[in-house]
Amino acid sequence: MKLEILQSCPPIIRDFLTYNETIKGKSSRSVEGYYLDLQTFFRYLLTVRGKVPKDTEFEEIDISAVDIELIKTVTISDLYAFLVYCKNERDNNTATRARKTSTLRIFFKYMSSQTHQIENNPALMLESPKVKQALPKHLTLEDSLELLSSVEGPNKERDYCILVLFLNCGLRLAELCALNLSSISSDGSLTVLGKGNKERIVYLNNACLDAIKAYLAVRPHDGIPATEKNALFISRNHRRISPKTVQHIVKTYLEKSGLGDQGFSTHKLRHTAATLMYQHGDVDI
Repeated sequence: MKLEILQSCPPIIRDFLTYNETIKGKSSRSVEGYYLDLQTFFRYLLTVRGKVPKDTEFEEIDISAVDIELIKTVTISDLYAFLVYCKNERDNNTATRARKTSTLRIFFKYMSSQTHQIENNPALMLESPKVKQALPKHLTLEDSLELLSSVEGPNKERDYCILVLFLNCGLRLAELCALNLSSISSDGSLTVLGKGNKERIVYLNNACLDAIKAYLAVRPHDGIPATEKNALFISRNHRRISPKTVQHIVKTYLEKSGLGDQGFSTHKLRHTAATLMYQHGDVDI
């Protein structure tokens, strides 16, 4: 969690954010999202309660005075009125309002069930806006093979291995960049560090094992700083490969394979892995 957030937070919200990051294992990004949603809500609440000078810009409203006495006055009507405000005055779409609803539920559950600072949870019966679920965009099997066949150049073994892991293992971008040599086990499994520092085991198929073996045969060893010698994927500067570099690699080969104008990305390769396993791998979804 960023220092400026900790400094600007009222203690009661700071405790909530700290609890979610340290005890619940939420990522810093998720916790910062909670803060921004709560900041917007309490700015709105202070405004409608007449506790803000009329000429104050909304984004300049200070929430440092928010305390348990104010929180105890919140009703479910306040929560629904806030969501209407977000829709009509802030042009928040359904997904954004659904996220804010989720934050309010988590916050008031913490206040009532975890810390027992309020007797009644006003968000207990709060309903979330219905979000239309679009099917994730993914490459077909033919697209995936075309993508892999386009790999060439001085780093072809590394780039091919990156694409194969994306397409077969469903890795997030950050997870792939964080892979180490020690992540690969002798039993053919891969230890992946996911969101919230949670580890999971991915069992590698032959395509992945062959790609890793081919890459390790040419992976540079000299000139790598001691702190990064364990990194699996190495950049041309002999450092751990960065997310930006991986995104550039994926974009380059998508364009070479004629798929560059279809909205694909590293995250879409994650969707592709799940879809192809279901369609072609006899995997029960």
